[in-house]
Amino acid sequence: MPHVDVLLFATLKERIGQRRLHWTLPNGATVGDLRRALREAYPQAADALDRALAALNQAYVDDATPIPDGAEVAFFPPVSGGTKPTVVQVIEGPLDLNALLAQIVLPTTGAACIFSGVVRGQTTIDGRVQYTTYLEYEAYIPMAEAKMRQVAQEIRERWPEVEGIAVVQRIGRLEPGTPTVLIAVTAPHRHSGVFEAARYGIDRLKEIVPIWKKEVGPDGEAWVEGHYHPKPGE
Repeated sequence: MPHVDVLLFATLKERIGQRRLHWTLPNGATVGDLRRALREAYPQAADALDRALAALNQAYVDDATPIPDGAEVAFFPPVSGGTKPTVVQVIEGPLDLNALLAQIVLPTTGAACIFSGVVRGQTTIDGRVQYTTYLEYEAYIPMAEAKMRQVAQEIRERWPEVEGIAVVQRIGRLEPGTPTVLIAVTAPHRHSGVFEAARYGIDRLKEIVPIWKKEVGPDGEAWVEGHYHPKPGE
């Protein structure tokens, strides 16, 4: 049975009253199983646990991730600048749109704009239909997450009324119909720039965030390369 160290930060640390817990899990337990066990043991922290991000051995993970013996699992609120939450992640598991949105909604939020890219099963190019069996996404994760934070900061500079921002990208093998990326922006009302900010976010992600995809179909496979060359320091 896996024995793990659980680290708690900010609100979670205060509500549970400890920064570190030693926990024993059943074989095959996932991050979600641990989250549920903590909710049952510490009901006073249940809502904070629902919103919390999770990291396994200092890497962001989702609730479907298995936990090995001796692992370090951390739960903490979305990293934020001031009181405005920012969620930035490269993940291998499914995108949970509702959970991510919940992390960037404030009491003053009255509008949210969400863009989610989806794997196309077929594309028409010059009248010819091209079929996709699956896409394979790859990322230079540390740089990708740093550039995602840069995109979020650029959004805040252009649309100061924006409250929460989530920029999340899936990697790995993704089948047609699967959401691949999420850009979510919240603000007090719809005239605060949320539509424009979400559009800017996905366009900018495609320019400067080091993420690539390989298209695999009946006619073969190929890595898709972009055309934008970021300037030094961009």
